[in-house]
Amino acid sequence: MSYEFLQHYWCFVVALLGAILVFLLFVQGANSVAGSLGYTEQGRRLIYNSTGRKWEFTFTTLVTFGGAFFASYPLFYSTSFGGAYWLWMLILFTFVLQAVSYEFQNKLGNFLGPKTFQFFLTLNGILGPLLLGGAVATFFEGSNFIVEKGNLIGLPSLTGGVGGGSLVISHWANASHGLDALLNPWVLVLGFAVVFLARTLGILYIMNNVDDEDIRSRGSVRLIGAAVPFVILFVAYLVHLLLKDGYAYDPATGVIFMEPYKYLHNLLDMWYLLVILLIGVLLVLYGIYSGIRGKSVNCKSSNCQIRAIWPAGIGTVLTVLALLLCSAWNNTAYYPSTADLQSSLTMQNSCSSEFTLRTMFYVSLLVPFVLAYIIYAWRAIDRKKLTREELESSSHTY
Repeated sequence: MSYEFLQHYWCFVVALLGAILVFLLFVQGANSVAGSLGYTEQGRRLIYNSTGRKWEFTFTTLVTFGGAFFASYPLFYSTSFGGAYWLWMLILFTFVLQAVSYEFQNKLGNFLGPKTFQFFLTLNGILGPLLLGGAVATFFEGSNFIVEKGNLIGLPSLTGGVGGGSLVISHWANASHGLDALLNPWVLVLGFAVVFLARTLGILYIMNNVDDEDIRSRGSVRLIGAAVPFVILFVAYLVHLLLKDGYAYDPATGVIFMEPYKYLHNLLDMWYLLVILLIGVLLVLYGIYSGIRGKSVNCKSSNCQIRAIWPAGIGTVLTVLALLLCSAWNNTAYYPSTADLQSSLTMQNSCSSEFTLRTMFYVSLLVPFVLAYIIYAWRAIDRKKLTREELESSSHTY
């Protein structure tokens, strides 16, 4: 295991966690359409109780994603989470609102009323995916930060003389602290693509998890309203990505430069990522088709409609995984700086030491056991479809 292999390995792990996180945003997506999909008060409660069984998975994956980035690429963590803190604080705040809303919307003594907390769930369902999608877009579009490594080792810096520099080695170049990314229209395009993707996955999940014919019949119609904007926005951003200049670096010198069609070149050079991307896109489209039509050539009942979440979910993970790896592998700066090109972060200049990456590699061998437990817990929770009768008889509901 060379240092270079460990850098690529941990980039893959972080990208996989990010891809799983995007899939788990179906919780936010379902909550954002609960009013129209559930239609009645009892229908909305069915949706909130269905997603309420899974919201911990999303939040835990978000925290794990941040922790993995911190351990393997600490300079990114300090630059993005420390510099663009308004963006990340908004994301965390919406997820805290989600947790509080689930627990208190129907509690005795709730003087704000259930609709207030249901509004918070809807707010999280829109802002969460939008801001996370915008954060992912900055891996390709760039962010407004400056890195001064000389500050850490006491070399001459912009803020002090020799030995008198600041321990702050990265800072945002303006006072917006990350919110300026939302002024880039392409960041918003990908952000809203993630919003509608989350809605699409959320509707498919509810159709799978809730045994209610009224909700399933409305789901097919609502699915069109979510899937069509998602496909349009995603295709538009993908075309933009393949045609734009990308941030490349020379592995021998570390010098960062702009390369025309960089991300297109990455997919052509790493053909296996292109294959994964195409398979992922086809699976997502198949899941959408199955959810809308309810049957396909090899499906004689409504089972395809009910199970459509799985091809769409797996396709989402594969697609996002391929795009995130495309932003970092093949000598690409995965976190570009629009304020100072040479401040852009790469796998080489922002990763932990070889000892740290190697130690964490052995710890990561436990991950399959954790995934096995998650799958077991998921199957145990979803062994029986949620029904109106269960909602009325259960002692623990949201």
